[in-house]
Amino acid sequence: MKRSLLGRIWPNATAIVLFIVFAFPVYWMFSTAFKPTGDIIAEDPVWFPFDATLEHFETAVSAENFWTFLRNSIVVTVAAVVLSLLIALFASFAIARMRFKGRKGVILTFMIAQMAPWEVMIIVIYMIARDADVLNSLVPLTLFYTVMVLPLTVLTLRGFIAAVPKELEESAMVDGCTRIMAFRKVIFPLLAPGLMSTSLFGFITAWNEFPLVLVLNKEAEYQTLPLWLSGFQSAFGDDWGATMAAASIFALPILILFLFLQRKAVGGLTAGAVKG
Repeated sequence: MKRSLLGRIWPNATAIVLFIVFAFPVYWMFSTAFKPTGDIIAEDPVWFPFDATLEHFETAVSAENFWTFLRNSIVVTVAAVVLSLLIALFASFAIARMRFKGRKGVILTFMIAQMAPWEVMIIVIYMIARDADVLNSLVPLTLFYTVMVLPLTVLTLRGFIAAVPKELEESAMVDGCTRIMAFRKVIFPLLAPGLMSTSLFGFITAWNEFPLVLVLNKEAEYQTLPLWLSGFQSAFGDDWGATMAAASIFALPILILFLFLQRKAVGGLTAGAVKG
């Protein structure tokens, strides 16, 4: 009985400790963003902003080029996620359902691309964009972000498609559906968890990306929120309230999306990793 009790206690205790370790910095960031300046610089820490203020958020959104950076981030991130999903749907279907020469090599290539650090290719990417005369533009940024998130998207969706029995697809084709119609009516509705998990991963990757936009887009008109956030503290010095408000604004879309999709997204990543 003691061993059974201990077996129930230590996983819960570990989970609580990990939750506190990971959740406390996020809480401190958001709470500091709402604290008056006096509470932020007080000698004794103020754990909860009883006198909450929106002054720091007003300072953050009033910063130069904020709305331009926000628009660019949304456009580039959403476009990259949508493009990667469209390409991955067809690519994963081909890998999971069709048998062709070099199929295993294609899968291995996607795995290697997923493991490769993109930072080491920044110089090559810059040279490609420079030679194509597309520096200071959102188009190459969107395309490179799409390529960046594509390998995991393909591998995850491949697992889901491989898990769908072929008999369902064949039955639809016997009933008069073309292969495309069978994919749309039979397989596609079953891919919702995989689509959510890969969309979340792609959104986080593209939204947070910093080195590539720093190298490709030198003009403020074509930069994104990570650059705005990195230069915010330099512009506002020791205004920690405004800095935390800026960080909160940057993190809020990801937190909302994760809370909305987290149950199906986590299940999707797990299922897609072990099936197929």
